[in-house]
Amino acid sequence: MNKYNVVILDVDGTLTDGKIYISAEGEAMKAFNAKDGYGIRYILPLLGITPVIVTGRESLIVQHRARELGISEVYQNVADKAAKLDELAASYGCGLESFAYIGDDLNDYEAMKQCGFKACPADAVAGIKAIADYIAPHSGGDGAVRDVCEELARLSAPSRL
Repeated sequence: MNKYNVVILDVDGTLTDGKIYISAEGEAMKAFNAKDGYGIRYILPLLGITPVIVTGRESLIVQHRARELGISEVYQNVADKAAKLDELAASYGCGLESFAYIGDDLNDYEAMKQCGFKACPADAVAGIKAIADYIAPHSGGDGAVRDVCEELARLSAPSRL
């Protein structure tokens, strides 16, 4: 039985490399990693973990990617991620100790501190690395989320891996 029920996913710098490409027409583009997608779409459900996106920016690209991955809860343009997590914990009827959080920058710090499991990409800022329970060997957008999904699987059933 997994002790984490929900994984909170930041987007820029976690699911992506943090680069935002903007054309002359104002169209933004982001790149996502297929390995991260596999972890979210197939590994997390096997563990009984619900993925939830909580991001400080807003983008239709994120909605499209979430739909591809079967993520039904997407919260964009969230300035106070810690307050959003309190709301989510209340809606799930559980404490934040059953939440895992994957973030990379200081706007994730207060929210991450509250969670039972804290993870970050290899290229996260120092303040986030300092509170992380797990630092992925890959950078954001380069497989870090997949690394965390596999770590959660190891924590759930270490004898099977």
